[in-house]
Amino acid sequence: MRISLMCVSALSIALTVTSAIAQPSSSDGSKQTRKRYLPEYTKSGELILPKNFNEWIFVGSPLTPNGLNNGKANFPEFHNVYIEPGSYEIYKKTGEFPEETILFKELQLTIPGENADGSRTEASGRGYFPGKLNGADVTVKDSKRYADSGGWGYFNFNHSEPKAATAKVKPKGECAFCHMASAKKDDVWTQFYPLLDN
Repeated sequence: MRISLMCVSALSIALTVTSAIAQPSSSDGSKQTRKRYLPEYTKSGELILPKNFNEWIFVGSPLTPNGLNNGKANFPEFHNVYIEPGSYEIYKKTGEFPEETILFKELQLTIPGENADGSRTEASGRGYFPGKLNGADVTVKDSKRYADSGGWGYFNFNHSEPKAATAKVKPKGECAFCHMASAKKDDVWTQFYPLLDN
């Protein structure tokens, strides 16, 4: 009986230690329950297309269709935006995007319109409806690596399908300057995403 109790006690201590190791602390001292997926790069410094992004936290899907922009919208697709779950967990606790946060924007065209404004009528009513996928943009926070562009790196993995396997960081003048000038918080358009707008 004494041996059994000692074994149970030893097992309990081992499980407690294992649990503490498996849950690293976040920057505010609380336990991190999700293992973070961090950016991966090639030897030449290109970002590798993040894996399993469709399983991440969905934050929103802005749309600026051609039909409402004189046929020449800069970004005519739905922007289906996801944040890496471990980074989101830290953001919820601290209100700050941690280093190496990844935001993934999958681009999705609208189904061709029937009306002058590009809209069409479906069973749910008149509107704009998601069509074919059209590539992806990815943003990575790294204050040292991307110091020249506000601490974030911007990447395009094609404006077509399939998505590219890797991408080079975009020059500041192509993406970063607009985020730096108009995004609400830390160069992120949190004003469009209630889940992030705290």
